[in-house]
Amino acid sequence: MKKITTWLWFDNQAEEAANYYASVFRNAQMGEVVRAPAGGEPYTKEGQALTAEVEIEGQTFMCLNGGPHPDATPNDSVSFQVLCKDQAEVDEYWSKLSADGGREVQCGWVKDRYGFSWQIVPEALPRLMFGPDREAAKRVTEAMMKMVKIDVVALEAAANG
Repeated sequence: MKKITTWLWFDNQAEEAANYYASVFRNAQMGEVVRAPAGGEPYTKEGQALTAEVEIEGQTFMCLNGGPHPDATPNDSVSFQVLCKDQAEVDEYWSKLSADGGREVQCGWVKDRYGFSWQIVPEALPRLMFGPDREAAKRVTEAMMKMVKIDVVALEAAANG
């Protein structure tokens, strides 16, 4: 077992979500699916997934069918960052995570179809924002704040003045 595992709460879409995340990310695979026994659990029917595990880039996510609960809905207090090598990778993850009920937010944030927030960040962003040229960093930050999906070419242009 891993020391830390991220748990994601779903009303009843745990297995569907785990399969979805396994399909979105390049280095991802499904893990164990634990199914409800005869008689079921409070929010699952016999044979339905209680939990479904997916590993993404070495990080384990456990999707739980916990049923509807007012304190267990996704919100922006917890989010995930995907560091991308280039614009093509940004575009790929942005497209996949915003599709089928997902939605674009701002500054590289996208909510997936289940309501979880992901920030899709090109490697260029932290390099330019936190580099030694503080005036360039300020211009990059100002440019990023006006973006929805992060645009590497626009970031580089802002850095260059």
